[in-house]
Amino acid sequence: MAGRRGSKDGGRDGGKAGGRVSFAAQVAGGTAELVPDRERAQGWSLLLDGAPQSHVDLDDPARLAFAYQRRLGHVIDLAAPAGRPLQAVHLGGGALTLARYLACTRPRSTQQVAELDTALTELVRTRLPWDRNWRIRVRQGDARAVLAKLPDGWADLVITDVFAGARTPAHLTTAEFLADVKRVLRPDGSGGYAVNLTDGGSLAFLRGQIATARAAFGQVCVAADPAVLRGKRFGNAILYAADHELPVAELTRRVATDPHPGRVEHGRTLGEFAGGAAPVTDATATASPPPPARTFD
Repeated sequence: MAGRRGSKDGGRDGGKAGGRVSFAAQVAGGTAELVPDRERAQGWSLLLDGAPQSHVDLDDPARLAFAYQRRLGHVIDLAAPAGRPLQAVHLGGGALTLARYLACTRPRSTQQVAELDTALTELVRTRLPWDRNWRIRVRQGDARAVLAKLPDGWADLVITDVFAGARTPAHLTTAEFLADVKRVLRPDGSGGYAVNLTDGGSLAFLRGQIATARAAFGQVCVAADPAVLRGKRFGNAILYAADHELPVAELTRRVATDPHPGRVEHGRTLGEFAGGAAPVTDATATASPPPPARTFD
């Protein structure tokens, strides 16, 4: 999910951009809208109940329009030498923006995508089709349930980007969940775990997620807009964790030179940022905070 901005049966056509019409349809998660990008001939944004979820450029899958997606793209780029195929798990499908990016930048990669909303997957498959030669398999089901069925050590990289009603579900924020993530990751791999989080204000949710990741992994860093890290604005934060040394210097350089520059925190300063937050468990977890009113206006 990112900061703000759709025929198939059951949908409705809307406004136009360059001759293309927007399209809306009811899916399990609410109202999905596909809105054409006025500046890109084959660019589309996916909104759920008005909240921006994904942007896809069918002409250029390597183009990532949202800052948080570019930060996850940096994680994908730095997970292994350029062009090397990866085995990746995406918890949360949406428009498959990051799966498309990985398939394009790392040919012959094998990817599994968990998406609970079958109607949304079919909408994207019909309206925003991806290259059938890409090794992308979409599995219908809850992200944690799909993860539990994957073999030990199967993945180089696990990426979580799941929102329900603009909030990350509680059961995807816990120590028990991260234990299963670690089980699926290759113990000798160079990738790791990355998650898109949203928070603002006191940042209690983000601090708890940092504490949970630091208890599970040897190395953790967070990339976000400085205003988000100061609690001045509600927004996205990308948490990246692994049991090997993270490419913090290069990630910091890429995040800082983005069109929307961000900051990377790690090591001692990240520990100080987390303060006395305790790791989150299945017994104590809550969903991420809802966005403030008018966040997506």
